[in-house]
Amino acid sequence: MASEQKINESLIGLSSGKSLSAQTQRKNLAKWLLICCSLVFVMITVGAITRLTESGLSIVEWKPVIGAIPPLSESAWRTEFEAYKLSPEFMKKNFWMTVDDFKTIYFWEWFHRFLGRLIGLAYALPCLYFWSKKRIPQGYRIKLPALVLLVAVQGAMGWYMVKSGLVDQPAVSHYRLAAHLGLALLLYGLSLWYALDFWRTEKENAPRPNHTLSKFGWGTFALIATTILWGAFTAGLDAGLVYNDTFPKMGENWIPSELANSKSLIFGVLETHAGVQFLHRWLAMTTALTVILYASFAIQAAKREELVFRFLIIMVVLQLGLGLTTLFTGVAIIPAVLHQAGAVILLSLMLLSLHSLKPLAGQPHG
Repeated sequence: MASEQKINESLIGLSSGKSLSAQTQRKNLAKWLLICCSLVFVMITVGAITRLTESGLSIVEWKPVIGAIPPLSESAWRTEFEAYKLSPEFMKKNFWMTVDDFKTIYFWEWFHRFLGRLIGLAYALPCLYFWSKKRIPQGYRIKLPALVLLVAVQGAMGWYMVKSGLVDQPAVSHYRLAAHLGLALLLYGLSLWYALDFWRTEKENAPRPNHTLSKFGWGTFALIATTILWGAFTAGLDAGLVYNDTFPKMGENWIPSELANSKSLIFGVLETHAGVQFLHRWLAMTTALTVILYASFAIQAAKREELVFRFLIIMVVLQLGLGLTTLFTGVAIIPAVLHQAGAVILLSLMLLSLHSLKPLAGQPHG
């Protein structure tokens, strides 16, 4: 009996060791993805600074490898500056610049691209390591390498966006800017979701899934994402610089005359400065109200106790305030950057809340 008991204890110990090892591997994957999320968040924030300082067109070539090293000598700076002087931005806007002025805008675009390269390595190298060690769980062996591919696509879209401002007009396409930001958010969102998958532990007495709340949540998430992308349209057209002294009216009217008199509604809300800002305003207010209703429903009706639902209410009110501050200050850099960062934080909280609604293993989905 004693020997049998020892054998059983040994088997239990081995089983616990294996379980702990698997759990540790999943936590390591989660930590890796959370680090990647942090880098992407910084990248999006620096991207906002790059755009607001009008630095995005300062580097007129795409050099994925040798471009990682900035100019290190005066002759190298002169070479970069001479290339920039051939661009529409210099000829039409920044013809007054000296090489010292050029160095300031060059820094932000170089740093933005440097972060892109760093993010590529942060995704690719650990993914290759985990793959080679067979530590990627079933179900993620395509998903995680797909993130690496998405980083490459995002980089290509960034250059495609920049190229639109190097042809005739010194401004990037607001459609390409929205696509560039959208891909960054897709990369960020998927990485965060997978990290939460790996970090999640099975809890006893977990709340039963609420199908109604989940559908409400995903609809709210879609509204947040649409509002953020329309914010990219607003930024790309510099549409925040019009009607920035009245709210919620635009001047003396509820509907701006540019939108009312445009050749079509689609053209008005996609191409005119006033129309794009008008839609962004109402999307933002609708989104704020919807988030508050979603979080309140989760707390009051669904009896969810997770703090994330309360943080959602706080963050969406703060984000609306940052948006108004950005508008009334004529798109000052600090509130505008905080507004973009706040959008990502709000999206993160929304994903956290949605992930908390996922059924645990063995739980019914209804």
